[in-house]
Formats: sequence, C-alpha cells, structure tokens
Amino acid sequence: MNTILEIQNLKCGGCAHTIITRLNALEGVQNVAVDTDTHTVTFDTDAKNGIEEATKLLSKLGYPVNGDANSIGKKAKSFVSCAVGRLEKS
Repeated sequence: MNTILEIQNLKCGGCAHTIITRLNALEGVQNVAVDTDTHTVTFDTDAKNGIEEATKLLSKLGYPVNGDANSIGKKAKSFVSCAVGRLEKS
C-alpha cells in the first residue's frame, strides 16, 4: 500500500536522509521518499502495522505527522536527527 504522510519540522536534506534511512530499516516498509518542499514522506508498506510503526518512528525522530502534538522536545529531536542525517550523508 502506498502511503503519503505530511510531517512537521522537516527542514532540509539532512532531515530527509535520516528519515529515509530509518524508515527503510523498518520491516515491511520500502521505497521511502521525502519531499522537503511539501513536507511529505511517501513509502510503500505491505505490513499490517507498517503505517503505525512509521508514524511512531517519525515522531520519535522529531517529525510528528501534521495534526499530532509538536512539543519543544520533538522540535529539538528534529534538529538532532537533521544533524545526524547531514553527517551520515557526507
């Protein structure tokens, strides 16, 4: 099933790299793509709970789905995830 999620705190390619790397590691999730212009994450999943697991992981990384709580802690986590993504990307 193809899924598109609009997320919060997405800033750049570093964020995108972290999201792609971490979501692709989830069992049953593949073909992850991130669009920093529209703040969306697109992926395919064949797992029953693939969307729920992806949503939980995104929130843990600091990128909650639009409509979910976006605390200062989540915003701070997104900066850390962004920095990690930039380091791994280079």
